[in-house]
Amino acid sequence: MKVLLLGGGGREHALAWKISSSPSCEQLYIAPGNPGTAQCGQNLDINPLDFQSVAAFCREAQIDLLLVGPEEPLVKGVTDVLRKDPAIQHLIICGPDAAGARLEGSKAFAKAFMSEFQIPTARYGEFDRDQAEEAIRFLDTFTPPYVIKADGLAAGKGVLICDRKEEAAEAITGMFSGEFGEAGHTIVLEEFLDGIEFSVFALTDGKNACILPVAKDYKRIGEGDTGPNTGGMGAVSPVPFVDEALMEKVRTRIVTPTVRGLSSRGIVYQGFLFIGLILVKGEPYVIEYNCRMGDPETEVVMPRLSTDFLELMTAMHEQRLDQVKIEMDPRTALTVMLVSGGYPGSYRKGMPIAGIPEELAPDTLVFHAGTRHDADQLVTNGGRVLACTAYGHDLEQARKGAYELARKISFEEMNYRRDIGMDL
Repeated sequence: MKVLLLGGGGREHALAWKISSSPSCEQLYIAPGNPGTAQCGQNLDINPLDFQSVAAFCREAQIDLLLVGPEEPLVKGVTDVLRKDPAIQHLIICGPDAAGARLEGSKAFAKAFMSEFQIPTARYGEFDRDQAEEAIRFLDTFTPPYVIKADGLAAGKGVLICDRKEEAAEAITGMFSGEFGEAGHTIVLEEFLDGIEFSVFALTDGKNACILPVAKDYKRIGEGDTGPNTGGMGAVSPVPFVDEALMEKVRTRIVTPTVRGLSSRGIVYQGFLFIGLILVKGEPYVIEYNCRMGDPETEVVMPRLSTDFLELMTAMHEQRLDQVKIEMDPRTALTVMLVSGGYPGSYRKGMPIAGIPEELAPDTLVFHAGTRHDADQLVTNGGRVLACTAYGHDLEQARKGAYELARKISFEEMNYRRDIGMDL
């Protein structure tokens, strides 16, 4: 099978690593990829948002499977464009069309969808930029803290939690004034749910869904979940507090109604469904949907997925995921994200990276997130730079392995959280 993977971050390196291990993988291309994905396949100088170039390459290279890593191409309709091309009607596409991707592309759409199909989520209100006064008054219907979400895509940073009404009012004004660009022209105000978060990943063929290893990620920049939100500072899988009884609630109350709801709207959703959940007094509630795998959760989910990845993709395409049994590595996987100084604010690029072992210790992996080559030197090229993943027979052993690996690597102003998994 010839595979094209769109994207160039840590998620895509983990996906490329998993795809390349499949006996069915004849050739793997990654567009644009990074130095890590280059170890798994051939990187291409193609912008994932240049849909015509993506389609042309699929035709020329006779691609069998297209896997879309990041959300932006999906929200902007890459699947729709490729589905209309008569020369590549055979193409397996893992990623929903633009209608399905609205679950991530619009917070307001997602909340209305959950309301319609009685999927448990926080109480909310939706407001446009000409309704600032109404939005601020709506805050009085909640008790603090207040949750303010930009409706559109904001690189994982469009959610603010404010302790005081004055602070929340400033956040509303800032979003409507363009702080998150067009993403904040509509906002969602939500009731704050007090609980512990976890992430469920399902692969759906439009009728059936199979659930991949569950994970928990860490969004805040600082230890103890302090400071601003980031794209993710680390992740753990499995999650100790997620037992089979809880997963049965997730399946019956959330995953199945979501797939049925999409189908009832005429949306044939084939791809990953990432459901951000919060456990409140033993009950799961949806915080958000994403239309792709998470990052850095993929860096622990893929290492624990034992089922052949390309067999899963074929079953998805043929709408027979109900016949597939997901096999998982019983060990714990934990990843720690090494980030640039200043992230998630402004940061410098081009810092030389040293210390990545030429031969990794058993049960450890390094996934490239924001790196590039400057001549022969590997340098930083993003806020999140490398993900250090380790397996362990328990959480503590996985933590030890990931942090031992992290301490070997260095670049100027490198930062990472030292408490990933310590709350579990």
